[in-house]
Amino acid sequence: MLLHVVPSAVWSAAPDAPYAPGSLATEGFVHCSADEASALVVAEARYRDVPGPLLVLVIDEERLAGEVRWEGSGGTLFPHVYGPIERDAVTRVLEVRRDADGRARELTPRA
Repeated sequence: MLLHVVPSAVWSAAPDAPYAPGSLATEGFVHCSADEASALVVAEARYRDVPGPLLVLVIDEERLAGEVRWEGSGGTLFPHVYGPIERDAVTRVLEVRRDADGRARELTPRA
């Protein structure tokens, strides 16, 4: 399974279309994480100041039409999806629980 952090408003914007974040157009792929710890680091580093709920999509890579490549960034390998995320590839949606200072603390089932 792959994990992808996304603001709730972005995930909900076009529910009938495959999910295609801005990075797909600008970088050619969708950034993902390999585990919950990495997803929390990404949420903290890139989305701390983003208002509203943050979600983590749990993606079954076997259901993706796009290629998944493991590529390095800062000495760590991250999965990148070269194509949009089909909505039926998303097996669960988790929510990032943040503390009072906005820091990402844990992933919880989405209510």
